[in-house]
Amino acid sequence: MKNLILGVAVLLCAETALAQNQNVTDISKTTTTKVKTSEGERQLVKKENIQEVQNIEFQDAESKELNKDVKNTPFQRTSTTVVTGPDGRTRVVDVDRSSYYNTADGKYRIVLDNTGYTLISPDNKKAGILRQTGNNNYIYRTKDQTSIGYFDENGNLVLETYDDKSDKISVQTFTKN
Repeated sequence: MKNLILGVAVLLCAETALAQNQNVTDISKTTTTKVKTSEGERQLVKKENIQEVQNIEFQDAESKELNKDVKNTPFQRTSTTVVTGPDGRTRVVDVDRSSYYNTADGKYRIVLDNTGYTLISPDNKKAGILRQTGNNNYIYRTKDQTSIGYFDENGNLVLETYDDKSDKISVQTFTKN
């Protein structure tokens, strides 16, 4: 009985080893940002993992030729970003929106922080924070305003702010570089 189980296990392992007809590429990138504060030095660690899988198929699989040409097949790409903040909390980011964005006021920068994103003004000061509330929906908060934001299909940040005095909604767009 022991030999039978061992034989079946070896047979299954051999079958899975022969069935590997995919090209798999794994790319990992780690970015560490050190921030000096009055409390000491803290680190923000961002790990990006990208995996590309391509199925291997022959152009004429039924031919009896010994050397066969390989057909180009599309890549299936998956990407995950894991961020560990200075406080030690870890979170997974679906889409990293960190980039430079242009407005009429100048060139702004959006960077990942330990709970969302921080908007940095052209003069390198913290302009506001973005906190995710749902799928592609954000709350944007500054010292004197709160807005609802989202990223459109072009990757631009769109902020909608309600004005009590005029009873209207103003729209501000940050165009991605």
